[in-house]
Amino acid sequence: MNILTVEHLTKAYTEEPLFEDAAFYLQEGEKVGVIGINGTGKSTLLKIIAGLEYPDKGNVIMANNMVVRYLPQHPVFNEDENILQSIVKGSWELESSAKSMLTKLGINDFEQKTSTLSGGQKKRIALVAALIRPADILIMDEPTNHLDNEMADWLEDYLKKWKGALIMVTHDRYFLDSVTDRIIEVDKGQIYSYQTNYSGFLELKAEREEMALASERKRQSVLRTELEWIKRGARARSTKQKARIERYEELKNMKGPQFDDTVEISSVSTRLGRTTVELDNISKAYGDKELINDFSYIFLKNDRVGFIGKNGCGKTTLMKMIAGIEQPDSGNIVIGQTVKIGYYTQEFQNDKNAGIAYMNPELKVIEYLRETAEYVQTVDGPVSASQMLEKFLFNASKQYGLIGKLSGGEKRRLNLLRVLMEAPNVLILDEPTNDLDITTLTILEDYLDSFNGIVITVSHDRYFLDRTVRRIFAFEEDSINQYEGGYSDYALRKEMETEHEIAKETATKEKQTSVNRQNWNSGRERKLKFSYNEQREYETIENEIAELEKKIAECDEKSAAFAMDFVKLNEIMNEKQEAEELLEQKMERWMYLEDLAEKIKNQ
Repeated sequence: MNILTVEHLTKAYTEEPLFEDAAFYLQEGEKVGVIGINGTGKSTLLKIIAGLEYPDKGNVIMANNMVVRYLPQHPVFNEDENILQSIVKGSWELESSAKSMLTKLGINDFEQKTSTLSGGQKKRIALVAALIRPADILIMDEPTNHLDNEMADWLEDYLKKWKGALIMVTHDRYFLDSVTDRIIEVDKGQIYSYQTNYSGFLELKAEREEMALASERKRQSVLRTELEWIKRGARARSTKQKARIERYEELKNMKGPQFDDTVEISSVSTRLGRTTVELDNISKAYGDKELINDFSYIFLKNDRVGFIGKNGCGKTTLMKMIAGIEQPDSGNIVIGQTVKIGYYTQEFQNDKNAGIAYMNPELKVIEYLRETAEYVQTVDGPVSASQMLEKFLFNASKQYGLIGKLSGGEKRRLNLLRVLMEAPNVLILDEPTNDLDITTLTILEDYLDSFNGIVITVSHDRYFLDRTVRRIFAFEEDSINQYEGGYSDYALRKEMETEHEIAKETATKEKQTSVNRQNWNSGRERKLKFSYNEQREYETIENEIAELEKKIAECDEKSAAFAMDFVKLNEIMNEKQEAEELLEQKMERWMYLEDLAEKIKNQ
């Protein structure tokens, strides 16, 4: 059943519209993933569906009595409330469910004021607020941002089991594959629907673009033919000739197919010497909370290393120590003389004295990039800041617009470009997939394939880790443990370790049970005896066996007498078969009782 229809959707904030006569629908129980390049209107579409924004033109038609819950990308709370108050909003019957879900998402201090929370904590609290109340339609903008792998797995399982309709924007490709059954793509003002998950979408989109190219080739071929006819001096003397000229004009004015721009990144780096980055027995704690204890590692040339672990375990702190922003409490960090670190951080600072990722909202986009370099040397030669911005999907109007006007994803794309323009040979990526669109992520992954330097990544994105790293360091309990391969290799290893532990525990329990049984048997002399029913059965079973044998013999006699009466013969044979089956059961039971009687006699 169709529960939501968006028709003739038109919406614009600038001269270029986000949507132009676009359409969307939602069926009952559907789980829809929304994808597209940052700035194309994904979040705006969700807000329009949720009733938080209105289209310039078009209608949003929703079935009667639909309850809608919305998870924003950047939630805002009343700073006077604590965590629990901000979720239950006076409905205290939800308190137990809220506390349980908050605990699963790593939040245990329910009385903490929302004014003291980080952006990631606010996102998780907003997620709980959206999930604990019933809804017919759940709208979620980047739900997996700021969730560690364990939390993301929990949410994935929760949404797969959830019965209502779901619309979500996410960059997590494994998550899309697992949860969604339809993908819609926001592209150049239009909405394209694919009745499949993300893997199927990639195939269907390639087919759509190939069909569009084939149609365009055919149009160009017809145009060339018609143009030759026009050049030969055709005159509009007849209705037929006039119609042909009009068809030519119509074909000529048709727009050809438009395809996604791509973020083209030439590999930019400087030479890396023999000494790279060496961590020697480093430790770090904040108060009583020890984050890193006696950790050592020497990064090799062209190393591809991923760090994973629960939120707050110390991953970002470790990245800041490598980048020189923070210092270890003990141990040494050696940075080679030729090392040039590029640090892409998950944090944007409003304070220009903070030292990392400050983006002045009043600064023009191109001015922000020129603060790093006017030109950068690439494998293709020198490239200007303006040209690099073009490659990163910032057209002329965007380049001279203010940073404050950019979407969150566009700011991240701009920050990534600035880091790469510094030509680092050690690239630190702290949660690079948060708020970056899938197109940009795909090109970044391709770029890292040819990057001539060390890549150090902190990420909860399983797909990105599988695609980019060859070694995993996992923050586990009180240590940082090393695993070879990508995230799937790590997950498989952990699964095998868990199965081994379960088997080991089971074997231990079985061994202990056996020991307990032996001890119990040795502690007292156990006398065997018949139960009351067994005694009665033992006394009568031989007579029952004799009766069954007699009945079988009678059946044999009857079958000979009624050999020509097939109906009667069939009844006799069925009766004989039942007696034989019952006789077999009685014989097995008699053998057991005889054996038990012998043991009772001899004990």
